[in-house]
Amino acid sequence: MDVYDKKFLNGLDELAKIHFSERTMSTKNKLDKIFASDLRYLMVVSYIVLGNNAVTNRFIERTYQMPVHAWSALFAIVMFPGIRAKEIKHLFPRPQNTISRAVSLLEARGLVQHKTSATDGREKQLFATDAGTTLLAEIRSVSGLRQEELFAPLTREERETFFELAQKIASGPKLLESRAMPSDLS
Repeated sequence: MDVYDKKFLNGLDELAKIHFSERTMSTKNKLDKIFASDLRYLMVVSYIVLGNNAVTNRFIERTYQMPVHAWSALFAIVMFPGIRAKEIKHLFPRPQNTISRAVSLLEARGLVQHKTSATDGREKQLFATDAGTTLLAEIRSVSGLRQEELFAPLTREERETFFELAQKIASGPKLLESRAMPSDLS
């Protein structure tokens, strides 16, 4: 074996050590590494959102036999009586067909109803039924407890700061569009 073969094998040995150490790294250490990366801001937001969604989706689906996007549609309909299905997309950014399926599910369960607009016969407005309003009150109560749980590590001041900063991003022009990641590839 010549010197180049030894260097090559030593290099492979080092790669194996790195691979093994990353494979055996604890989840906390892996997260620390991700959160220290150049994409740390996106990664921490994604982790929080996906972690909360895993808990919330599982609970909503098991308890109410509905996908989480159905309860968010119900939330919008209760908050804004007469809202149109296409307007929900602006409050909860999801594909229109996902919102339409959620509204259909809510209608089939008697939780919401369509009414024709008094000013435009083509326009269908959505209203919660009493059953829908009652169900949402129950979900909101549990969601309030979840919110307290999730934000327990933060002081009241930190929660407000977090909210203000997150709201600044949410209301900014680049949440739903991107030059770096264009959705229209034409």
